[in-house]
Amino acid sequence: MAEETPAPKKERVKKKYPMPEQDPKERIHNFNEVPLGQDAETVIKEAERCLQCKRSEKRKICVDGCPVGIDIPAFIRKVKEGDFEGGIKIIKQYNALPAVCGRVCPYENQCEGYCVVGKLKENQPVGIGRMERFLADWEREKGMAKPELPPRKGKKVAVVGAGPAGLTVASDLAKRGYDVTIFEALHAPGGVLIYGIPEFRLPKAIVWAEVEYIRSLGVKLVFDAVVGKTIKMQEIAQEFDAIFVGTGAGLPKWMNIPGENLNGILSANEFLTRTNLMKSYMFPEFDTPNRIGMRVATIGGGNVAMDCARTALRLGAEESWIIYRRSDAELPARREEVHHAKEEGVKFQLLTAPVKYTGDETGYVKKMECCKMRLGEPDASGRCRPIVCEGENFVLDVDIVNIAIGQSPNPIVPQTTPELKTTRWGTIVVDEWQRTSMKGVFAAGDIATGDATVILAMGGGKKAAEGIDRYLSQNEPWPAKEVFDKISSH
Repeated sequence: MAEETPAPKKERVKKKYPMPEQDPKERIHNFNEVPLGQDAETVIKEAERCLQCKRSEKRKICVDGCPVGIDIPAFIRKVKEGDFEGGIKIIKQYNALPAVCGRVCPYENQCEGYCVVGKLKENQPVGIGRMERFLADWEREKGMAKPELPPRKGKKVAVVGAGPAGLTVASDLAKRGYDVTIFEALHAPGGVLIYGIPEFRLPKAIVWAEVEYIRSLGVKLVFDAVVGKTIKMQEIAQEFDAIFVGTGAGLPKWMNIPGENLNGILSANEFLTRTNLMKSYMFPEFDTPNRIGMRVATIGGGNVAMDCARTALRLGAEESWIIYRRSDAELPARREEVHHAKEEGVKFQLLTAPVKYTGDETGYVKKMECCKMRLGEPDASGRCRPIVCEGENFVLDVDIVNIAIGQSPNPIVPQTTPELKTTRWGTIVVDEWQRTSMKGVFAAGDIATGDATVILAMGGGKKAAEGIDRYLSQNEPWPAKEVFDKISSH
């Protein structure tokens, strides 16, 4: 009897399956989403690339890189089986905003950065973010199922801020049986998701759908409530059993150089808020125009800077420049965002920093004097420190300048709540359970860490929700004031 020939070993696909995208020449004339999403057949094939690694003391895997701790191998296994409903259920045990995270997470530095497949020679990591996006979109199109909720505990929690951290806390606590009310300063929920990230990167409809899911958990939303102004923290404390503060980092940073107060020089926050929340990208249907000149310069090299530069082109700028003081290798923006910006025609003036602005007789900026830089030894950030090249200044013609060099924590709640201890950077001091120096008050996200990513804010929110549950269910004693003094001294 002839021996059976063994089936040939299936060769592992080394590269991610591609993501279809809008053509750059078309997309610079619209605000539609750039990546178009993968189909079911493609994500199943992508799932087959996963090795289903197990954690060990010696080996970290994708889960270790996820700030909200999603069981990634488990949901990928469901995708491989074609069980999309099972996959999204696993994700939503950990993450209330999967459609958002599947679009804006820097997964290349997080879950995919830990992927064992990506560490093999000539391999790219498994496309975890793309699969998460697919599952969230699949569920939204199918109709999101309302989860079963536990009995109410009779405890009330106030959440200050409807950004990523606040929405995460609200979702997690509602699932644990708490009555949650979110107080939001703006007239729409989402925080930076709605006012800071352009439509072509994160459509508003995606955010609204995620928020509606959180509302379906019984979470209440109160808009136009500027806590610290229209209502004090002390008043909220009288009505609620615990408070979470997630007011983010909405205070722009400036360079404080001559001419920076000229008209036409905007913070990235103002420029993107006018575009996103006030819908100037739909002008003239929405009569909130942004003044866009022929030459727009954006100062900075992060994701926000890329958003500003790409938005300027879509609003009609003939030239859009990124001015960054280090080289391409040090750009803090996601490589995908840099790639998209270059495809769309954004010009990069690297190793350059502005030193002075001059304007015309009407007070509008017209010229920007810049200095050339060279890279020295690494600084505290690990990146090479930029050093001014003396005698090599030059001038650029500009009509609009967007300053995108970072943001500081929103100061309203700390300034109006003396019970909250803060650091010299304006962040609220928290312990390992996100507790603050004010009893019953927790904080996370950018207000506690400083300017960071959406997913890191969500990770802090999950930790805070756990801390709030411990506080309200176990009656743990609150840390002494000296604990927070010690934390702030570090």
